[in-house]
Amino acid sequence: MMGSSRDLAVGTVAVASLLTASMIGNEVDANQNPTLYLHLAFTATFFAGVFQASLGLLRLGFIVDFLSHATIIGFMAGAATVVIMQQLKGILGLDHFTHSTDLVSVMRSVFSQTHQWRWESAVLGFGFLFFLLTTRYFSKRKPKYFWVSAMAPLTSVILGSLLVYLTHAEKHGVQVIGYLKKGLNPMSFTDLVFVSPYLSTAIKTGIITGVIALAEGIAVGRSFAMFKNYHIDGNKEMIAFGTMNIVGSCTSCYLTTGPFSRSAVNYNAGCKTAVSNIVMALGVMVTLLFLTPLFHYTPLVVLSSIIVSAMLGLLDYEAAIHLWSIDKFDFMVCISAYAGVVFASVEIGLVIAVAISLLRLLLFVARPKTFILGNIPNSMIYRNVEQYPNTSSVPGVLILEIDAPIYFANSGYLRERIARWVDDEEVKLKSSGETSLQYVILDMGGRG
Repeated sequence: MMGSSRDLAVGTVAVASLLTASMIGNEVDANQNPTLYLHLAFTATFFAGVFQASLGLLRLGFIVDFLSHATIIGFMAGAATVVIMQQLKGILGLDHFTHSTDLVSVMRSVFSQTHQWRWESAVLGFGFLFFLLTTRYFSKRKPKYFWVSAMAPLTSVILGSLLVYLTHAEKHGVQVIGYLKKGLNPMSFTDLVFVSPYLSTAIKTGIITGVIALAEGIAVGRSFAMFKNYHIDGNKEMIAFGTMNIVGSCTSCYLTTGPFSRSAVNYNAGCKTAVSNIVMALGVMVTLLFLTPLFHYTPLVVLSSIIVSAMLGLLDYEAAIHLWSIDKFDFMVCISAYAGVVFASVEIGLVIAVAISLLRLLLFVARPKTFILGNIPNSMIYRNVEQYPNTSSVPGVLILEIDAPIYFANSGYLRERIARWVDDEEVKLKSSGETSLQYVILDMGGRG
């Protein structure tokens, strides 16, 4: 009702879920104190919502733009890799697994328990993963059959549940979901934790996950708005996301945004307005009220396969190759974000990526481009002589364009750069025996 995007389908996303679990898990063990863990998740969602709505109300939507496209590509790919590694627990049927998310810890945990690997679970997992990837490939090749890949996860859950039920595979090492409580979740406003020592954790988790969720949701909304040629208001989207998460935190929901996969299904299904979200919510409500017993025999390995299949779609190596071909620095930002997430932690990866992006911004301001302008024959137009080799120079005049405003941070550099241009021009004129340099004209337009 509050957002401006017609195509965004809201729901939980892997990256925000992983961030929330990782940051809260550092303070509270979900197995030892599940109630507090749950309440902290709701509290973090509340603060994420307050932060998101505040950004929108204060018209500070531009802050999200500091997460550059390269940063998001690397961060999403790193988070996807981490999520895939975490699914090895379900695919291999392991009972114990590391709480760390870095590559070294996960590989150590997997290969130190080779004697506990369950081949039944692995065969089932890789079989369903092959099925899911095949349906996705088929739907990409033939877009009119988009519903094939859209139905594949639900089909996998149904087939997996039937297989386990008929073969009693749960008695042979295949782990199942088991009993699921029916009914809608209760109100949780009284469960929010506003006391130390957990308040700081909830605020930190809420702000970090809120920014990531906001960046992804608005980026996805803008993408689909471009397809359909309409405009979305970033600040209005922020207020909508914030309100949604504040209300959600009071009704036993955790962080929600606009995931790409769900929005893509929504778009391909032919949605016209945000009413599709209401229909989706009613479908979830019916499932919670009446259909939860059907998931008793659903094998965890099928859920792991579905998650791995979804995460493989976030490993956008083609975008990384494209970055390498057009901008090496952006590629470095992307790889830094990826490496930080995979080899350290999600938070460290995010900090590294944003820090490098800001460094690039500072370098652009502190070291602006300067170039010589020449006259295009038979015109009054002056352009960069490197881009237009047929331009001619005006005798005794050096025309320089400075491609940025002048600040204290770049004034010293520009002084040196202009002096060097003047020296080079005088040497060139002397060697050719032409008129000596009389004037230096600075074009301060900063046109780019």
